[in-house]
Amino acid sequence: MAGIDTMLWCVVPAAGRSTRVGGDTPKQYLPIAGKPLLLHTLEHLAAHPRIAGLMVVLAADDRLWPQMTQLHDKPVRIAIGGNERADSVLAGLAALRAIVADGQFILVHDAARPCIAADDISRLLDLGTAAGGGLLAAPLRDTLKRADVQNRVAATEPRESRWRALTPQLFRYGELVAALESARAAGIAVTDEAMAMEHAGQRPLLIEGAESNIKVTTPPDFALAEFLLGKS
Repeated sequence: MAGIDTMLWCVVPAAGRSTRVGGDTPKQYLPIAGKPLLLHTLEHLAAHPRIAGLMVVLAADDRLWPQMTQLHDKPVRIAIGGNERADSVLAGLAALRAIVADGQFILVHDAARPCIAADDISRLLDLGTAAGGGLLAAPLRDTLKRADVQNRVAATEPRESRWRALTPQLFRYGELVAALESARAAGIAVTDEAMAMEHAGQRPLLIEGAESNIKVTTPPDFALAEFLLGKS
C-alpha cells in the first residue's frame, strides 16, 4: 500500500443524461458484462493502491445510485452535480474541501471510461505530479478531415502534434478549482479540466495512455467495452 502522503482522491462526474445512448436509464447505469458501467469504472479506480477515495458526482434526481460507501476498502462519497461537466467537477471538489489541501493533487476521471488500466494511472501519477499537472491522451494516428456544412471534405488537417484527451486528468486541487471558477466566470464552456487549466495559463503534460481507454458514448461502444474488459 502506498504511503498516505502519496495517495490522491479521484472525482468521478456521473451526472450526465446520456442522450446519445437513448432510453430512460442513464448510460452510466446500463450493464456491461452483468454490472453497471459506472461500477466497472469505480472498481478499476478503487483498486489502484495510490487512489485514496472516490467522490462520485450524481444528478440531483438520481434514483439508481446503490448507496455505496466503500469499495476495495476505500471510502466512496457522493456530491450533487450541475448541468455541465465543469459544474459537476466543481461540486465534487467543493465536497472534498475539508480533506484535500490546495497544494495536493486530485484526479478527475470520466464515469464512462470503464477500461482504464492501472499502469496508465501509475504513469500519470508519476509523470504528471513531476510536471505540475497532466492528463492521459492519445496521439492522432488517422488522417484527419474537416467537413463542410454538407459533410463533404473541405480540407485535410495536419495530425502532427494533435492528441485526443483522455482521463484521468491530474492537477493540484487549488489550481484546478481556481481555473474552473475562472472559466465559468468568463463564460467559457470547458469540456475537460485541462482546457480550464490552459485558460489559466498552464501547459499540462500530455502522457500517452492506452487506446483501450475508450469513452462509452454510443450503443456500439458497450460491446467494445465488454470485449476490452474481458481481456483485462
